[in-house]
Amino acid sequence: MRLDVEAMSADIEQSLALLRRRLDWEPALRKLDELNARVEDPTLWDNPEEAQAVSRDRARLEGQINGVRDMQTGLEEAVMLSEMADEEGDEAALEDARAQLRAIKERAARAELEALLSGEADGNDAYLEVNAGAGGTESCDWAGMLLRMYTRWAKAHGYEVTIEAEEDGDQAGIKSATILVEGPNAYGWLKSESGVHRLVRISPYDAAAKRHTSFASIGVSPVVDDTIEIDINPADVRTDTYRASGSGGQHINKTDSAVRLTHVPTNTVVACQAGRSQHQNREQAWKMLRARLYELELQKREAAAQALADAKTDIGWGHQIRSYVLQPYQMVKDLRTEVETSDTQGVLDGDLDAFMGAALAQRVGATRGETVEG
Repeated sequence: MRLDVEAMSADIEQSLALLRRRLDWEPALRKLDELNARVEDPTLWDNPEEAQAVSRDRARLEGQINGVRDMQTGLEEAVMLSEMADEEGDEAALEDARAQLRAIKERAARAELEALLSGEADGNDAYLEVNAGAGGTESCDWAGMLLRMYTRWAKAHGYEVTIEAEEDGDQAGIKSATILVEGPNAYGWLKSESGVHRLVRISPYDAAAKRHTSFASIGVSPVVDDTIEIDINPADVRTDTYRASGSGGQHINKTDSAVRLTHVPTNTVVACQAGRSQHQNREQAWKMLRARLYELELQKREAAAQALADAKTDIGWGHQIRSYVLQPYQMVKDLRTEVETSDTQGVLDGDLDAFMGAALAQRVGATRGETVEG
């Protein structure tokens, strides 16, 4: 084999070995057998909540194990192809083998990071909330750009995205929006995006073509199911109904169907307007409120354990986690991990994996530098 093929093969073997160690391979195989047996037991379904939890655990573990097996098989096939191509002097076939190895290497790198998603809510779906900072039209437009960026990232990774609430800006963009991102590890990947995001550009709304700085904040909360106890006193929650704005068809603009809940002790506010009835929106808003309060509890635990500052700070100077500079040069830089790229358009189109991966690795204290590239 050529040297580059040998090097890639060795890197992949190292990654697969690391994944097996993190999965605790042999015990993981035994646990999967146990979970398969439980799922096949008809009496399990006498308790639907327990059955759903077992099914989720089984699907997650089976996905991790099958992923390692698939990559191992792909590696062996690519190596065999490269050996045959090398012997026959077939450069086209050798390049095909290289392409297969590169794809497996990228998949293995992502799997390494996913193996770090061990938090109690990391595997859950997520609510992502965007709020424009001070600055009127500029900040509202920036908030709209962020909403598009995260929606594109989610869809590129096979997640389902639902707009739960959206308030349009007065001239452009949005004042705020909340989306539901559904899929494996949605919260685990998105949680590090919470914080203030700063944009520097020549304003399309300024006739003098001056450079403007805009801010918007991102908040991420895990969707919590009935197995997680969140005790909320109804007396602590103020309910407001209003006529929905933004997208959603004609129906929602004719009735006061949108619902806003305010948890007075924590000043936590959620809103939902996606449903066609006030009842549907009220039910979903309560789910969102439970998720937000659960996220607050997770933040308290993490702050106590790691002495990390709360990411939900003022939306303005000195608090940003990432800067997106479009003028006078092109650069997106994460101020926590120092990861940066000049491919600003790619990032705004949803290419966020390098930033998320670096933040995740930093968060759990990982040190393998090759998993993070700026």
